[in-house]
Amino acid sequence: MPRSRSCRALSLTALLLTSLAFSHPAAAQAFPTKKPIRLIVPFAAGGGTDVISRVLGAGIGAELHQTVIVENKPGAGTLIGSDYVAKSAPDGYTLLMATFAHAVNPSLLTKLPYNQATAFAPLSLVGESPNVLVVRPEHAVKSVADLVAYAKANPGKLSYGSFGNGTSAHLAGELFKSLAKVDLTHVPYRGSAPALTDLLGGQIDMMFTTTASVAPYIASGKLRALAVTSPQRSSALPNVPTVAESGVPGYVAQSWYGLYAPAGTPRDVVMQLNAAIRKAASSETFRKRIEDEGLVVRASPPEELARYVAAEEARWGKVVRDAHITID
Repeated sequence: MPRSRSCRALSLTALLLTSLAFSHPAAAQAFPTKKPIRLIVPFAAGGGTDVISRVLGAGIGAELHQTVIVENKPGAGTLIGSDYVAKSAPDGYTLLMATFAHAVNPSLLTKLPYNQATAFAPLSLVGESPNVLVVRPEHAVKSVADLVAYAKANPGKLSYGSFGNGTSAHLAGELFKSLAKVDLTHVPYRGSAPALTDLLGGQIDMMFTTTASVAPYIASGKLRALAVTSPQRSSALPNVPTVAESGVPGYVAQSWYGLYAPAGTPRDVVMQLNAAIRKAASSETFRKRIEDEGLVVRASPPEELARYVAAEEARWGKVVRDAHITID
């Protein structure tokens, strides 16, 4: 072959290889690049989930040497934020902070904008936190045993507030009714703040609510903590018994947090994110910042989050069906 034709062939080969490399940048670039990671929180800013996400996001960013931006996309019982992540590119740069609502929405809603079983790739469970059952200190009910006895003698007279139909506070009350075999009146509110205002004002009798939201009122004596809803006592309220040990065996109703990516995210990216999440959640910085939430860290392999949420879906689905709860 003449030298000129040989050189031309080599040049064309080099050009072809270069064009192929640039036509598949995702394959050529290792995760993560300088592109920021977006952590989607399906709640408004300022709440417990938002606080936990921001502290954890900073830790993940430090582990990956990457910027993590927390974006709040509230609305529709977390569906707006969840759907946004479900429809995002599966490249590891858009994550979802999922909570209790993620496991109960399939039972509460006849139609979701995504297929829960196939839309997400689990990354890691982050942790669990109890709710706490509270009443006003002057209320006649001073313990869970008192509550059960009073409710059985006065069916429907005691009322409990929640953050709305289908929320963790609502379902915690329905589970209590089922296991204790009592009749309580549910009063839904548009969020925790108005429900707490009415509890303090005496318009409702009790609430199952987050530890962080009522800790100052418990400390000041404006509310009495009857029990926590976790299987063991909470480090945030060590002197408060659990509902189960107070006479309602088998009762557990916890909030939880877990991170997901869109389905189809490459396995190596999932495992890189998992390692960063577990290190960030296990750090002393994270533990100190979230101790007021009563959060018990349970950073896990991706498969454990999948198993955990499947069990939560089944358990709360039964509560929803038995209580005939709908929010459509």
